[in-house]
Amino acid sequence: MADKSGTTLYEAEFNKDLFKRSVEYNIKTMYRRTMDEANEQQVFQAAAFALKDQIIDCWMNTQKAFEEQDPKFVYYLSMEFLMGRAFGNDAINLQAFEPIKEALAELGFDINRIEDEEPDAALGNGGLGRLAACFLDSLATLNYPAYGCGIRYRYGMFSQKIRNGYQVEAPDNWLVNGNPLELRRPELEQIIQFGGRVDSYPGENGRTYYRQVGGYQVKAIPYDMPVIGYGNGFINTLRIWDAEPIEIFHLDSFDKGDYQKAVEQDNIARTICEVLYPCDDHIQGKELRLKQQYFFVSASIQSAVRRFMSKEGRDIHDLPEKYVFQLNDTHPTLVVPELMRILLDDYKLEWEEAEEITHRCCAYTNHTIMSEALEKWPVGLFRELLPRIYQIVEEINRRFEIEVHNRYDSDHSVNVAQKLASMDILYDGQVRMANLAIVAGFSVNGVAALHTEILKKRELKDFYELYPEKFSNKTNGITQRRFMLHGDPLMAEWITRKIGDGWITDLSQMKGLAACANRQTDRAQFRKIKRKNKERLARYIAENNGIIVDPDSIFDIQIKRLHEYKRQFMNILHVMYLYDRLKHDPGFDMYPRTFIFGAKAAAGYKTAKLTIKLINSVADVINNDPAIKNKLKVVFIKDYKVSNAEILFAAADVSEQISTASKEASGTGCMKMMLNGAVTIGTWDGANIEMVEEMGRENAFIFGLSADEVIEYERNGKYNARSIYDHDPVIRKIVDQLVDGTFSNGDRELFRPLYDLLLTGQNGSPADRYFILADFNAYKECQQKVDEAYRDTEHWTKMAIMNMASVGKFSSDRTIEEYVEDIWHLKKVYIGKKPAGTSARKTAKKAIAKAVSKKS
Repeated sequence: MADKSGTTLYEAEFNKDLFKRSVEYNIKTMYRRTMDEANEQQVFQAAAFALKDQIIDCWMNTQKAFEEQDPKFVYYLSMEFLMGRAFGNDAINLQAFEPIKEALAELGFDINRIEDEEPDAALGNGGLGRLAACFLDSLATLNYPAYGCGIRYRYGMFSQKIRNGYQVEAPDNWLVNGNPLELRRPELEQIIQFGGRVDSYPGENGRTYYRQVGGYQVKAIPYDMPVIGYGNGFINTLRIWDAEPIEIFHLDSFDKGDYQKAVEQDNIARTICEVLYPCDDHIQGKELRLKQQYFFVSASIQSAVRRFMSKEGRDIHDLPEKYVFQLNDTHPTLVVPELMRILLDDYKLEWEEAEEITHRCCAYTNHTIMSEALEKWPVGLFRELLPRIYQIVEEINRRFEIEVHNRYDSDHSVNVAQKLASMDILYDGQVRMANLAIVAGFSVNGVAALHTEILKKRELKDFYELYPEKFSNKTNGITQRRFMLHGDPLMAEWITRKIGDGWITDLSQMKGLAACANRQTDRAQFRKIKRKNKERLARYIAENNGIIVDPDSIFDIQIKRLHEYKRQFMNILHVMYLYDRLKHDPGFDMYPRTFIFGAKAAAGYKTAKLTIKLINSVADVINNDPAIKNKLKVVFIKDYKVSNAEILFAAADVSEQISTASKEASGTGCMKMMLNGAVTIGTWDGANIEMVEEMGRENAFIFGLSADEVIEYERNGKYNARSIYDHDPVIRKIVDQLVDGTFSNGDRELFRPLYDLLLTGQNGSPADRYFILADFNAYKECQQKVDEAYRDTEHWTKMAIMNMASVGKFSSDRTIEEYVEDIWHLKKVYIGKKPAGTSARKTAKKAIAKAVSKKS
């Protein structure tokens, strides 16, 4: 809206009547129907387009402010952006949820049902993508200029089905009805080149220049999605790229009867953006992954450079003053040689000039401690697909080797060959992407304090010794606006009644809830809300799984990507132990507990997929055994994603964060659980450590080996899983159930690979590589403490509230401010009048109150 002087204010006013008329008009013009004839999907589409119409004004005002103020941008490049549903979240951040709800009700529709018509955007899978989404939310809410850059996957990673207990991958056809909240931008297309060869040609001053010729090209077409800041009228952009052929259809080939060749270029282009993380256990899959990475990186960097140079009087040497490229893990590392290519080949800079600009523009976030998870590409594949890029990487590596020799050759205590074996970009027939990102960029950050220390002391020790100034820690965070304000409106309303609405943009204000932990009436109110959230999840489980669970039982939840180091396997082994005790120990008493799992396994990850089968097989036996009198239930939530995660986080009593110590870089699911008042059972790993430092050890359950102990076992090779199995009859009995048919209808071989994983190892890996048997008894004892603590209702509630009160550090707003201060050096951009402070979010309380009924 505008004041009397005509100045655009930073808070936009949502026009309910205009929205309502737009919905009616859209129904008529899009579907040739009246509102009485429209179905809920059609109303969602019409409402989303109507919402976008009003978003556009703020979006255009933001772009105008960018033009006028000429700020520095961060381009956040990521293979994943796990955004979740946009309609409800956009409405809340625009502070328009209530008028939209009212308008739809007046038209005869329930906003909750309309929201459910929107599929989750299938642009991500795990914590990497969800972190990227949280960061975009925080950047917009904090008024920092940013572009998120990724790929517009047509079918996501996959839609997970469960058949006979097995995971089955199906296409996630989220675009079947289109995406009404995106804008196609064909005027900003970029041309991407693959294959061919590199030719040299003479240039000015006797220099030799290079160009890539031959091969084939595809067009990269951007689709822009708005990322709305909370209550500030500020909108950044998530730009996702789709691939299209240069020539869609060869009519001459078609007329000759060669129908395949007629659409060959279209098929080549379409394949690039079909799925996230195509299976790469074959060379075609590896090639497609590399092609995807170069495709979106090249498109994004070309677009950024073009945008920078479009302003009159710009000098390419000043690019680092206006742009910083943040690489979210190793996937976007091709930013380095692609920017070098543009500077060398298009702008004819000298190598040293291009190298300096690239160095000042590129920053890298490391998300993994495990060296085998750091991306590497076969040199032959890399060179064939990206010949000019490989040539540049080769030269970067040659110059880096010279730097290492100059640094260490005079120091006879240093084995230079070992240094190069550790740090070379090209080594043993592979291109090592993490090494490239570290060598070429100006910043390397870890994502939790322990993770960063392990990087510096072990995994990247040689790099830290060479470039200590590049390394820093930026502990991950989450957005409270998605995972409390949108996901748990009942609790959000309660929090606001207790401490005010400032927490929405300043999560540190949650510390005010500490007083509630000591008030009996507040504890009772908290339990009432938690109970309603558990009832909501129980209904979801009944509808989607056909299993009846008791909301009065402990909801013990582990929801995250399925990987061996996250140890869902240990969790289900403990469930098997509890079931055995219930069956064979008449004196055993346990508080009723519902164990809930949610996870996707990568399509080619056989061990992870068999673990899902085990969980479902155990569930089938336990859930259908009347003898245990509903003391124990097991549920596997299929197709885990943001929209059902919000329901799960809000209902959790116990948060399972049980990764092998030293393996989890950070984890953010633990923070979302903490925000929603779940109590953590976990190892001394990742963000667990910093969470416990904030809340106090008395408000969590910590067990197991330390990171140092795990690392020492890995170093000395003395860990003996077989000995534990042989000498512990309880462990032996549970492990033997994997191969005695207890949970497999008598099939002794079905789970044999998991049995072998614990006792003999697989594919050259040692037995029990992730120390499940080493930690099992400690985990079992810690779970017994959880059982005992939960029986003391008042004390448990205090623990849960203290978790919420201590969550302030773990907002992505705080993380972004640290990136801005230490790495990106951005300045805020205000739309119209600059607000006095966060208190100027005057309508925040109204927005929460109006969201309360949303999912209650």
